[in-house]
Amino acid sequence: MRTKSLKKNKINVITLGCSKNTYDSEVLMGQLKASGKDVVHEQEGNIVVINTCGFIDNAKAESVNTILEYADKKEKGIVDKVFVTGCLSERYRPDLEKEIPNVDQYFGTTELPLLLKALGADYKHELLGERITTTPKNYAYLKIAEGCDRPCSFCAIPLMRGKHVSQPIEKLVKEAEGLAKNGVKELILIAQDLTYYGLDLYKKRNLAELLENLVKVEGIEWIRLHYAFPTGFPMDVLELMKREPKICNYIDIPLQHISDNILKSMRRGTTYAKTTQLLKDFRAAVPEMAIRTTLIVGYPGETEEDFEILKNWVQEMKFERLGCFAYSHEENTHAYLLEDDVPEEVKQARAMEIMDIQSQISWDLNQEKIGQTFRCIIDRKEGQYFVGRTEFDSPDVDNEVLIDASKFYLKTGDFTNIKITDATEFDLYGEPENN
Repeated sequence: MRTKSLKKNKINVITLGCSKNTYDSEVLMGQLKASGKDVVHEQEGNIVVINTCGFIDNAKAESVNTILEYADKKEKGIVDKVFVTGCLSERYRPDLEKEIPNVDQYFGTTELPLLLKALGADYKHELLGERITTTPKNYAYLKIAEGCDRPCSFCAIPLMRGKHVSQPIEKLVKEAEGLAKNGVKELILIAQDLTYYGLDLYKKRNLAELLENLVKVEGIEWIRLHYAFPTGFPMDVLELMKREPKICNYIDIPLQHISDNILKSMRRGTTYAKTTQLLKDFRAAVPEMAIRTTLIVGYPGETEEDFEILKNWVQEMKFERLGCFAYSHEENTHAYLLEDDVPEEVKQARAMEIMDIQSQISWDLNQEKIGQTFRCIIDRKEGQYFVGRTEFDSPDVDNEVLIDASKFYLKTGDFTNIKITDATEFDLYGEPENN
């Protein structure tokens, strides 16, 4: 009868949603390991922790389905315990407890010490910045701030992540040094809003000073900027990007829309003219910069005319990278008070139309790269190809550079110069230059 109590527990952490959740899972795993726990990421384990996403309908559905799947496995005795944390749990805990009671406990986004306690571990303050990375060894996310103070009407993130809180520069530098010692060469800076970084701690937008400190970290060769809000963007960052080779000529700046009517209703604090000028300033300051953006179509009240304005602007701006989402009507947001009046099929058709325009732009820009040589980092080997990226590409969302593994041998995690020989809309093909 005693066999069950002698069984060694293995904790399986499952991550859903964005890179910020990936980071949180890595911190959780680092803490568990420091308490002597056996912990794995998305493998087999008898205790399961699901780190959920609650951002938009699709993400919520995936999170709920995953919880149901493991609640069912618990029912059948395949796993012993199921814990749920993250954004969905923060936002809908009472509903989840009622609808899926077969979960041992639900936790919010700020309850890491309580979650650790439930898993039989202690929260160790001295482990600041220590974590078990789940990304390929050559890159890691560095979360420089939590939460958001922006009033965007469509967004539920402040409900789940709270107010903006910047991490101190010295803490982030220490974390970067630890990552570099473990072989990380590329830091991807993430936050709900990089633009706001430092305002709470230093009473000024301080992203440039943070970058000045991070570029000094030995072993880090690329630093990439994700999720910068357009309003109030600190322009001194651009001078640094131009001057400092370690900072990738790349920025992810979600713009969401361009029609003045929609921007106003979205409470974005900007206009068609200001946004277009900002992008021109970016291009003037760093001509070789790759700009990634995301757009929302089908927002309440979006007319054919609003959509035409957006389409023409996408054609004109020729973003290097672009993603497009159909609007999701989220309760407790400001936009939830508006009528969700664009039919679902119209939303989807508009999103596809934008992506069709973008794939043509991407094709044209990629064709221009044929014959050029780029410094690439090799992330992994997949099938018959080594898969790398240029400094203009972020993992999982952007172009990849494919090198035929039957002809060339490359080491994952290394930088190498690749000459582009062919290109499609979203992939480049190349071969190593004889250095």
